[in-house]
Amino acid sequence: MHTMDWDKLRIFHAVADAGSLTHAGDALHLSQSAVSRQIRALEESLGTTLFHRHARGLILTEQGELLFDATATMARKLDSAAARIRDSEEEVFGELKVTTTTGFGTLWLVPRLVKLYERYPDLKVDLMLEERVLDLPMREADVAIRMKEPSQADLIRKRLMNIRMRLYASPEYIARSGIPERPEQLNEHRLICQNPATPQVAAGANLANMLLSYNIPSSLTVNNYFGVLQGVLNHIGIGVLPDYLTEDFPHLVRMLPEIESVEVPVFLAYPEELRQSRRVTAFRDFVLEEIIAYRRRQSGGLAATD
Repeated sequence: MHTMDWDKLRIFHAVADAGSLTHAGDALHLSQSAVSRQIRALEESLGTTLFHRHARGLILTEQGELLFDATATMARKLDSAAARIRDSEEEVFGELKVTTTTGFGTLWLVPRLVKLYERYPDLKVDLMLEERVLDLPMREADVAIRMKEPSQADLIRKRLMNIRMRLYASPEYIARSGIPERPEQLNEHRLICQNPATPQVAAGANLANMLLSYNIPSSLTVNNYFGVLQGVLNHIGIGVLPDYLTEDFPHLVRMLPEIESVEVPVFLAYPEELRQSRRVTAFRDFVLEEIIAYRRRQSGGLAATD
């Protein structure tokens, strides 16, 4: 089976479409004799006649019709591929691998993703929630949201916000167990926090360690903030939680306002080579919009600056 030459097929398609060598030649910017030569070469390679030459022009033979069916299908497919390629410049579809911590992913990001999917219904987001820092340059993930500034040089980074870990309890818990007035009174309460040994932001571990030193009689430690939140929502005790939660759980009451972790910066990062990626840009813009709206609400209508 010999392969057919793409160029000859393209010329054949133009001739069959136009019904004349001259018209096809004009469309292809080739002389009539060049077009004629290519068609003859194609007929020889196939060992068949593709056109009946007529006074009024060219008419496809049965074999010519078969080939024209095939080239018409190819032309349609190529047009649609070209359109998809052009659209992928404007449209956003396909897989996007995002990594962040379990807490931020479950408590902040996932509840907001419905807006991203409304805008880009054909996106496939693969969300990897873990404390381990995935390697972006090695493409373990396309985009990361991290609780500290990335150290790798070839990453584009954007600071999103600062967060602090603070103490919260449910109104039901308070009705039952009261409010500690001073840190020393924490030993009259049950504490819920991330286990300090769990891989996590140092600020959170330090705060948990400090609180556990208050001779706490009963505690619940969990290896992520999602579990801590569930404990607080179910009135088990006073919990250490990131302050970005208060927007979605406004009924939680802050305890001992003088106790909080140091500020933790939140960064969005992605590899330099994905600068042009529509998917990454779409995700970055969506997160930034959400953060700006969140900051504006936090500061009572004024957008805080970076």
